[in-house]
Amino acid sequence: MKIDDYSRVSITESEAFTALYHSKIHDLQAVYVDDLAAITQYNQACEINADRMPRLHTLSDIMVSQREFDQNNQAHWFMPPHYGEFPLVEWLYDQCTTDQQRTRVHQELEMFVQYGMYDLLVYLKYLVDTMRAHGIVWGVGRGSSVASYCLYLMGVHKVDSIKYELDIKEFLK
Repeated sequence: MKIDDYSRVSITESEAFTALYHSKIHDLQAVYVDDLAAITQYNQACEINADRMPRLHTLSDIMVSQREFDQNNQAHWFMPPHYGEFPLVEWLYDQCTTDQQRTRVHQELEMFVQYGMYDLLVYLKYLVDTMRAHGIVWGVGRGSSVASYCLYLMGVHKVDSIKYELDIKEFLK
């Protein structure tokens, strides 16, 4: 079994048959076999037998660049449409009570936009709101994300990066 740069799993023919035999694969659309001859043989057998079995794919069938992969995922966030119109910038500034906080929010927002991550912020707002609404508990913060004051204001983590003088550049390296 191999995992590519996009976290997709590619398995050998032997691993595929073992997994199918033991009913460990329920969705063949999510399976990528790295043996082109085996894929061709399987797909031809399905066609000859007029079988309704789903066809197997190679990773090259669906390969896109890292940039395209990221753009496709960010263009299809699973959230209610009204969150796409949520005035996040205004909301973040409304959470600030000092000039230092507003300056930090401004600096971070510019960086989030520069790195193409603004839509992620909107999605995180939706995710945090949804978890709160359903009583889901999440951690107090982990790794470099605690360097973001915007994420702190949104409730993604509980570490005030201004209070602890954490540099946002640690998060958006």
